[in-house]
Amino acid sequence: MNQTIGILAHVDAGKTTFAEQLLYHTGSIRRFGRVDHQDTFLDTHRIERQRGITIFSGQAVFSAGGKSFDLLDTPGHADFSAEMERAVQVMDYAVLIVSCVEGVQGHTETVWRILAQHCVPVFFFLNKTDREGADPSRVLDEIRRRLTKDAVCFDGIADGKLPDLAVEAVAERDDRLLEYYLENGYQPEEWDKAAVRLIRERKLFPCLSGSALQDQGIDLFLECLVRWTETAYDASAPFCADVYRVRYDEKKIRRTYLKIRSGTLRAKDEIAVRGGEGTCFEKVNELRVCHGDKAQPAAEVGAGALCVVSGLSLPKCGDRIGSEFSSAYFEMKPMLTARVVFDEGTYHPRAVLEQLRILEEEDPMLQVAWDEELQEISLRVMGEIQLEILKALIAERFSLDIRFGECRILYQETLEEPVIGCGHFEPLRHYAEVHLRLEPNKRGEGIRFASECSQDVLDGNFQNLIRTHVFEKIHRGVLTGAPLTDIKITLLTGRAHLKHTEGGDFREATYRAIRQGLRKGKSVLLEPYYRFTIDAPDHCVGRLIADIQRFSGSFDPPRLDGHTVRLTGRAPVSELRGYQRELISLTGGSGSLNLTFDGYEPCHNQQEAIEQAGYDPDHDAANTADSVFCSHGAGYPVRWQEADGYMHCK
Repeated sequence: MNQTIGILAHVDAGKTTFAEQLLYHTGSIRRFGRVDHQDTFLDTHRIERQRGITIFSGQAVFSAGGKSFDLLDTPGHADFSAEMERAVQVMDYAVLIVSCVEGVQGHTETVWRILAQHCVPVFFFLNKTDREGADPSRVLDEIRRRLTKDAVCFDGIADGKLPDLAVEAVAERDDRLLEYYLENGYQPEEWDKAAVRLIRERKLFPCLSGSALQDQGIDLFLECLVRWTETAYDASAPFCADVYRVRYDEKKIRRTYLKIRSGTLRAKDEIAVRGGEGTCFEKVNELRVCHGDKAQPAAEVGAGALCVVSGLSLPKCGDRIGSEFSSAYFEMKPMLTARVVFDEGTYHPRAVLEQLRILEEEDPMLQVAWDEELQEISLRVMGEIQLEILKALIAERFSLDIRFGECRILYQETLEEPVIGCGHFEPLRHYAEVHLRLEPNKRGEGIRFASECSQDVLDGNFQNLIRTHVFEKIHRGVLTGAPLTDIKITLLTGRAHLKHTEGGDFREATYRAIRQGLRKGKSVLLEPYYRFTIDAPDHCVGRLIADIQRFSGSFDPPRLDGHTVRLTGRAPVSELRGYQRELISLTGGSGSLNLTFDGYEPCHNQQEAIEQAGYDPDHDAANTADSVFCSHGAGYPVRWQEADGYMHCK
């Protein structure tokens, strides 16, 4: 039964080199590749090899000690952390690589937090012990201080026996074992059983050190990996799998990557998936197992293993399919949006949009959007490096020469106080009227819907239709045109016509009611915030505090640790997004900055942001607040300011 092992790290910690050594030592590959030679087995894409960084999760299979493993090598750069997080959801164990020179860095803490949220057991490998300035003891102390106090050093294992300090550390974390130790002393088999359980329960995190580039410490690490990993999947249970990746090949065939949670999958099997109208079944046309850039056909794949199939069109990244349905929650969210720029004389916008939709299926975080009024395409990104990669990727895959406009902050809008919005749609032979109460919701809860309308007043089918229209689109705010959020929308009353009401009428009335409520009410612009952790020399603390105050941020009392100060707090994304370079200059390269998304708050410079957006709600024809009434057999518009006096429902 396969176990999935993920390799994760801060960029340049030696993650891909370590993965290459595992595959080479287990005979899975015949030649050890190097990142600087652009010949690694797992970085298969041309762009990855040119830039020397992992962009897409690579995977391979290897066997050791009678066990079979699937290996996932994930991106280390923060701009591609969404790809990393999608891989984390299917890992049985993770190996977190930390450089013995740079130590725990900003992205290391982000990776650690995501692994904790997904409850993934972790092994540490302290890499680059051959480098000048390497200090494994210092880095181990950093891990215990900044990540977990349960990190235990297992260097010094000889003939299968643990060093004394490791023996005691394991015993201290298991009361029964500690009692056994005091009475009987150390017995390797008992300690191995305890280590397996403690690691799986995330109460013990083994740390080993070495140099992946110099092939030091790899054999010992493999020994521990085989001894202390154990999974239990039920091959006899109904089929269930998680989707962790979607890719289109050069023939535009959709490939869906699965982690089999239970049961067995065979080619031509029909799998239950969730579609727009409920459960349906899709047939697996091909079944393959990935190893580097090769995908070998397989007759069947059992529980615990990774595989890739063709024939599935509905499942998205993060979906669970088969005997269970669910969707994973991903923490990594883009805070920036960028406009797609291209020569419209050469490419039709709709053709460009169609190709970008393919990329969106592969990376849902892109959230490709088409603005009908402006006739432009935009997408969401984590940072500037991702845009550079996207430009090269689009040129290579779709032969499109595009560029991107300046990255902008992803704002949202909400209401400050309750308001009533009404919408009426009655051109000739159409009829619908909707009255809604819009009121602020708790921050981060998004859009909610409720009804206080009796079915004696408006039939339940029409009420359900109104609910559907509330959620079927992203409603734009009236300050900058940013998405509406954190609003509870309550249906108060409505009216239909026995003969003239059609399906689309309530859509128009609902949209207009929401929009009129926003125009009447007091809107608030929300901006994304980062929670930051800054580690820097203690002499920089005064400047750091001044910087955070300049950024309209807040911070906790500084914490001193020797000659290092740690500052934590919150600040707007717009102010912190370029601070990494400033911090490097301030600290001479010794400072580190860790940023994590921390929700939305009222914008610290709302008027400035509104003026910069230049949005005019009166000229947004696709999102009108005006209503349409009928008189003498003809429809006529009524401005939103006057529409309440024309409404039919009271």
